[in-house]
Amino acid sequence: MTTHQSGFDSTVQHVHAVRAWVEGRKVWMELNDGREVSFPADNFTRLRDASPERLAKVRIEARGTALRWEELDEDLTVAGILAGRCHPPKPAN
Repeated sequence: MTTHQSGFDSTVQHVHAVRAWVEGRKVWMELNDGREVSFPADNFTRLRDASPERLAKVRIEARGTALRWEELDEDLTVAGILAGRCHPPKPAN
């Protein structure tokens, strides 16, 4: 995960996304406190397997507390992303 500003506490309540977008294979979100946070799409199986067109169809849901990809049936919470709960999928055996 990458942030563009430092000095902010990610545990602050009421932090939510105000904008979300994709650049390459990174998902970005701008938060109401001014931070811009990104994470690799490949950390999530459904996002990893998505075409660039489908990946780009991210939208903000639940009053800014979640990111949603309708066509991929994937939801990620902003709190989970900020807490670092973005882990690469386990390789198939």
